[in-house]
Amino acid sequence: MKILIILPNWLGDAVMATPAIELLAANYPNAKFTFIGSYVSIEALKHHPLCERAIIDETKKASSRLVATYKLAKELGTFAMAVSFRDQIHATLLLRFTGTIICYARASWHSRLLLSHTPKIKKNQHLVEQYKQIAMVNVDNFTQETPPLKLYIKAKKFAKPMLGINAGATYGSAKRWYPEKFAQVAAAYKDKYDIIIFGGPNEVAMAKEIEDNLTALHVSNFTNLAGKTTIEELCANIGGCLLFITNDSGPMHVAAAYHVPTVAIFGPTKYKETSQWKNKKSVIVRHELECSPCMKRECPLKHHDCMKGITADEVIQAVKSLEIKPKFGFKLL
Repeated sequence: MKILIILPNWLGDAVMATPAIELLAANYPNAKFTFIGSYVSIEALKHHPLCERAIIDETKKASSRLVATYKLAKELGTFAMAVSFRDQIHATLLLRFTGTIICYARASWHSRLLLSHTPKIKKNQHLVEQYKQIAMVNVDNFTQETPPLKLYIKAKKFAKPMLGINAGATYGSAKRWYPEKFAQVAAAYKDKYDIIIFGGPNEVAMAKEIEDNLTALHVSNFTNLAGKTTIEELCANIGGCLLFITNDSGPMHVAAAYHVPTVAIFGPTKYKETSQWKNKKSVIVRHELECSPCMKRECPLKHHDCMKGITADEVIQAVKSLEIKPKFGFKLL
């Protein structure tokens, strides 16, 4: 059974769609998936054993996105079923243009007009549950528990216990805690872990600031991988960490997929909707303010108190609460 799946654009959202994809695999015998998505979402999910094709959607670059979407749909052909996890008109059009009869997407003016199954889904619930409701809309009497996140990239095995630091957050500066504070937390654990600094191509300067702060704190057992890894390497490295400290970000959800003990620092975003899904060793550090969650890319009040007020000591105490046990034969000091 050939199923077309349009993935979310963001890395974290794509990872949060994996439980819905696993449910599709479980409920539709002999399923074979074609994934359409952004570069990062395709690179993360193309390793699924049921994925036959993984195609990066580059229609946005075309002089006419409408024409490019139509051409892509005709190249893809018709499927037994199609699912869109993107609430966007060109995603709806792509499903429609393939000629696929059974199409699922969240209710919107364009999906209701053009597609067969468009459930109205409340947004005040975890995004994983929202995606599940899209995927399972046509399964009668559905009662299955929503599974954990799942990535099929093998976690790296390190020779020493590793602490991953992720100070970036692609959505915007409002989601980012401060490099000097990340460095203070990492320095507190330099005797227990070697340290990896993670970051994307646009976060190299931020990672360098963490590096400089660590050097000033006389910490030398770190590696800066910001801007130096592929998506596959990023996932593998995060999966091999024994501890991960991060902002609300795509790498945070990658860590959840590998059940890496994690302290996640939240500011302007809705933690009940985008926290780590089913990671038993996960702690959120956040401050409740009248202005949060504002969901803005940059602090509209210019004070950034939701992040500025969080101290390094709070995060250190959160790490202690995780009660991390060694793995891979490591012994923590």
